[in-house]
Amino acid sequence: MLGFLWDLGAFLVALGLLVTVHEYGHFWVARRCGVKVERFSIGFGKPIWQKVGKDGTEYVVAMIPLGGYVKMLDGRVDDLLPEMESQAFDRKPVLQRIAVVAAGPLANFALALVLLYAMFLLGVSSVKPVLTAPAPQSIAAQAGLPEHSIVTHVGNDPVVDWEALNFALAAQIGADQIGLTLDVDGRAQSFTLDTREWVFDADKQPLTDSLGLTFWTPAITTVLAYVDDQGAAYQAGLREGDRITHVDGEMLDWEPLVAKIAAAPEQALQMTVERSGERLGFEVIPKAVVKDGQLIGQIGVSPTREAWPEAYRVELKYGLLGALQQAADRTWELSALTLGTFGKLITGDLSFNNLGGPIAIAQGAGASAGVGLVYFLGFLALLSVNLGIINLFPLPVLDGGHLLYYFIELLTGKPVPEKAQEIGFRIGSALLLLLMSIAIVNDVARL
Repeated sequence: MLGFLWDLGAFLVALGLLVTVHEYGHFWVARRCGVKVERFSIGFGKPIWQKVGKDGTEYVVAMIPLGGYVKMLDGRVDDLLPEMESQAFDRKPVLQRIAVVAAGPLANFALALVLLYAMFLLGVSSVKPVLTAPAPQSIAAQAGLPEHSIVTHVGNDPVVDWEALNFALAAQIGADQIGLTLDVDGRAQSFTLDTREWVFDADKQPLTDSLGLTFWTPAITTVLAYVDDQGAAYQAGLREGDRITHVDGEMLDWEPLVAKIAAAPEQALQMTVERSGERLGFEVIPKAVVKDGQLIGQIGVSPTREAWPEAYRVELKYGLLGALQQAADRTWELSALTLGTFGKLITGDLSFNNLGGPIAIAQGAGASAGVGLVYFLGFLALLSVNLGIINLFPLPVLDGGHLLYYFIELLTGKPVPEKAQEIGFRIGSALLLLLMSIAIVNDVARL
């Protein structure tokens, strides 16, 4: 329950910020163009807070926090007094209307830049992608990738950490081959992955796993990093920082320990732990849970790892100008990756099963917020870029659809006929509803 509330809270913070900035972009440019803004609303439905500003705009926070809108004076839907016609949106020159509509998505790109700038100023701790032996019979194994090497480039794109590697590989989905440059004992060596038969399904495995890439990580210990206060271990008396040394008199590493617990649902296990130099004994009865159709035991704990070697650590922290350059580069990379991903959905290189909806966003927001502020900033930046790009799609119900009509008007010198616009809005609404339905169905299927 606490996990759900945490995810929900992080989701509302993320969505509220993204929507507010997007709508403020429309609002700010509309005001600069002399358009009268009647209402600035965050959320839909019944207002829970509202205030009329000195500028005559009604500012509203509504009950349903799943979007927002800017209500502008518009002669197509409002009865205009002669003295108000110059303040109506539809009476403005087409270039000003284009500026007002484009300002929302552009504000999202600007927000991503600011968030990433803050992230790189604060600094992000990461690790280099150090390879171990590739999975047998995998694409990586066929390419002969050596152990203990470090990925430094994917194609011509430099790779500084594990996240950058994932971004670079995602951009290569659909390619027949992928070039990798590895640091092997201090020397750069090139390898080629034959990806003609590459199949990637995000629901089944991570991107790197689908290629057979495996990465070195520090050993897992039996020291407890987390003990769920609702779990069997906590109820038996185990606490964070305890080191489990024996189970039923047997000394076990972490993986055999997990296997022994999983094989003993509702069965008493005698555990010995070290705590502050003392050895203590506890009887732990794993709770029975169903996972993948099987009944297994769980005690509600997670382990620590040994420290990463300093040579494998990366601190992505920059000064005032360096952080700005990195933020601009990352914003561009995220934009290209997002556009490329949608393109691959259309070409079939990616399945629509990979689409995620509000549940996936909430889980991602909660997970990133739980890790730390800088990771939450990075997640918000990714969402902001996605929101900006999606709103630029030429679907008439989105900002991009309005821009399409206005550019046609700019070229032809006359507006698109209202009947054609109405047909376009209906088609756009149907397509958007279809995409949202697929994303929500995928969310539910992943639960």
